[in-house]
Amino acid sequence: MTNARRTTSHRRREPRRIARKPLAGSLAVAALLGGAWYATAATDSGSSGSGTSTAAGTTTTSASPSNDAGTDGSASTAATTTPTASPAKSTPKAVAKTPAAAAKTVTGTLTPTSTTVALAAKFPYLTAGYNNTRQWTRTTTAVAPNGTLRVAWPAADGVHVTPLNTAGVRSGADTVVKGAKEVGGLVAHNDGFALLTRVADTNKWKETAAAIIRYTNGRQTFRTKLTGTASNDTSPGLDGQLTWNGSKYGAYFVVHGAGGFADGHFGDKLAYISAKGAKLSGGWSWGCSHNEGIALHAETTGAFTSLCFDDWRSGLFVSTGIGAPDVAPVVQREQCWAGYCGGTFPGRTGDLVKSASGRYATAFASRGAASAKKNSADSSGRGWTVTPKTSTHQVAVAFMANRNSGPGKAIYLTSAAGTENVNVHIAPYGKDRLLVSWESLKGAKCAAGTCTGTFTGTHLRLIDWNGKFQSADKVVSARITGDMAVLKNGTLTWAYAPVTPTYASPLTGASPTATSLRIARLTP
Repeated sequence: MTNARRTTSHRRREPRRIARKPLAGSLAVAALLGGAWYATAATDSGSSGSGTSTAAGTTTTSASPSNDAGTDGSASTAATTTPTASPAKSTPKAVAKTPAAAAKTVTGTLTPTSTTVALAAKFPYLTAGYNNTRQWTRTTTAVAPNGTLRVAWPAADGVHVTPLNTAGVRSGADTVVKGAKEVGGLVAHNDGFALLTRVADTNKWKETAAAIIRYTNGRQTFRTKLTGTASNDTSPGLDGQLTWNGSKYGAYFVVHGAGGFADGHFGDKLAYISAKGAKLSGGWSWGCSHNEGIALHAETTGAFTSLCFDDWRSGLFVSTGIGAPDVAPVVQREQCWAGYCGGTFPGRTGDLVKSASGRYATAFASRGAASAKKNSADSSGRGWTVTPKTSTHQVAVAFMANRNSGPGKAIYLTSAAGTENVNVHIAPYGKDRLLVSWESLKGAKCAAGTCTGTFTGTHLRLIDWNGKFQSADKVVSARITGDMAVLKNGTLTWAYAPVTPTYASPLTGASPTATSLRIARLTP
């Protein structure tokens, strides 16, 4: 594996610098250091090496939410009991055509059911993104080999990890990881979990450090920092992924240079950690520039498959096995300034799915490229200038033949010029299909890479591994606001705050909070 290091660093060139606003409870606030935005800790109090456990009541339902009460900050904790989905709404005409027969056979099945879990602390479910755009605060749902679930979510007192049984019902008290600032990734084990997060650190920027924290049978067994003074880096905002192949962890996340050749600049880092918390060889210390999107898939052998949104080279790249993507396969050229592409890739757009035959699929919010060319003003010869094709983001899916190859032309599922599409996800659906989900905003008004508009629903659509539609566009009231887990029987499950979204205005104050989570399930 090449540990590629950039010999020439850079800063973002656009003049706009709009800081994020702080969230309640010492959560992440903005830092536009070195010309990029990433969340930093508002209060980096010293972290103890232990966590605490706390329990809350659980309300169990077996239904899909029909019309979640609470808009723009008012969370609903009432359980719904009618397993019906919202009626399908009109949606933008997609680029591909929907096979009528396939649509008829599966339209009625795309109806999530849910349980409701009461929380032991308030969950601030919104995060202020670039230009203070409203983004869902990331949660991660992970399944252990024995079928039990863990859900990680942040609160004022740290990151909570809630244990659930196979039916999505609370099975015990939360483990509270004290001093943890963000959910960057979660791996569930039969006897506990491993969490990628940020913890307090001492460095020139007074920023947090990335860390993997492992709990076994309710007790912390290791806490391994992945950034620090010795490596001249910090991690004020992870935008990360954590994966496990049965013998080692892979952690992929954003770093901020704090000395050395990359001082003051943003890149990314891929680190491998043993089951006991020891740092392993491989990965890289500095990779994609201002990485605004990260995806990582664990492999049984060799490098883990990775994707990154790189602003210098302007696009989405296959970064598997290399640090900087100078010669990496291009998935899609995009204008990758903050707000324009990527964003918080794991939580807001994109996942990486592997088929039984070894192919890969990823989905992302795309503005496309009307033109793409080398930036003549960049003396390094690495920079690219991309002129976007659309002002709003459309839903794109790309396929790769293997973990080192570039894909063919991206397939677009939406095309309406006045509709903004956010929060894009893709997941396996049964043996040979893929579920793509996204949220749509009609009447979108866009400026400086961000859009406001009227929320029109969460969309679900099935496609096959050639990108052909296998269902009609189904609009549901359930949200997909974080990482999904895939159970042994193919059921998809995830956690979300039971509130009705609004994207009509930026988030300019503290995040509203929820006191419950819905645990959604969708079975092929």
